Amino acid sequence: MSATAAVPEAAAQLELRWGRYRERVVVGLVLIAGGLVHLQAASTLNLIPLIVGSSAHVLGWLLMPATAWRRLVPLLPSTLVVWLLLTGPQSMWTLTVPFVCWLIVRHRPARSYLALGPVLLNGVVAVAVFSEYDGMLAAMSISTVVLVGSAWWAAALARGARPTAAAEPG
Repeated sequence: MSATAAVPEAAAQLELRWGRYRERVVVGLVLIAGGLVHLQAASTLNLIPLIVGSSAHVLGWLLMPATAWRRLVPLLPSTLVVWLLLTGPQSMWTLTVPFVCWLIVRHRPARSYLALGPVLLNGVVAVAVFSEYDGMLAAMSISTVVLVGSAWWAAALARGARPTAAAEPG
């Protein structure tokens, strides 16, 4: 077996009572992110997205394959952050909270929390670059790229991924 062989996800090793691992991850992630985006459509004249977005967001966390306490931890803090994002791009730094929740739900080891750095830096840059709510679409798009990249980096850190040498000494 090579040193670069795939190491299975910690959460994938769990014995699930219902559903399949990959489908639950995909549906959960779609509901978490979709709920966040849907909630951003709320206004003082249209409050329905608050209910629908919040419900989808919470349901997404509950569907994720993880031990029970790991699925319950994100519910309140992540939902509060989703609501805080209604204040505009100056709140992008708060996305560190759902990212930490993601790491908890995915059973990531402590070293994977290094991937939190780019998410926090993104929030700092968003505060400096975007001053009005009309920059929310751009800020959210950039933040999505940073979050996805950081999540992949956290997964690599969790696997202990390291570059392979072209030739190892004999």
